Amino acid sequence: MPIRYLLFDLDDTLYQRSAGVMAQIGRQIRHYIVETLGLAMDEADTLARRYHHDYGTSLQGLLANHQIDADKYLAFVHNFSLDMLAPNPALDDLLASLPVEKVIFTNADRAHAERVLQRLGIRRHFSQIIDVVAVDYVSKPNLPAYTGCLRLLNASADECVMIEDSGRNLQPAAALGMVTVLVDGAPDDRADYHIDTILELGPVIDAICADGACG
Repeated sequence: MPIRYLLFDLDDTLYQRSAGVMAQIGRQIRHYIVETLGLAMDEADTLARRYHHDYGTSLQGLLANHQIDADKYLAFVHNFSLDMLAPNPALDDLLASLPVEKVIFTNADRAHAERVLQRLGIRRHFSQIIDVVAVDYVSKPNLPAYTGCLRLLNASADECVMIEDSGRNLQPAAALGMVTVLVDGAPDDRADYHIDTILELGPVIDAICADGACG
């Protein structure tokens, strides 16, 4: 099957990890747990780490074990300034050069994704944003997130390339049959392609699309 979609993770994939956005989200998650469950900060940190390990994300663990409002959680944990991000003309040029439809597939909500894309100056390149809400609040790396994404796209896995900073999140994509690209990940994480930054993606897509493999 020809490649029809490039599925891009958002945070720590479209910009460098050193920007600190995910670190800020982590702090917000812990503050949310403190305020909502009445735990001390060290207890909130332990719980967040355990849920991330056991469920893939803190949200998934909180939904499984506590009566939380997922929309309020998402609004709370993404409620901070994105001044650490700035327009990236090189990324804008790269995305413009890629000959396949581009989609955001993120564990965040649409509002956060829209803010990040606007800050980076690249919103125009993405035809769709598939957020955690669109896949019924199931987070990557849980398999229903991926099958939900494919259902929304009316696509098969072998028509998609998944581009992620998390090797853990690429495993289900690979198992379904997607081509996988790991950005700034651990060297021993499995992926079809490894790149250090998103700006190295061009030659990878050229290789994937060789011989008319992209529709």
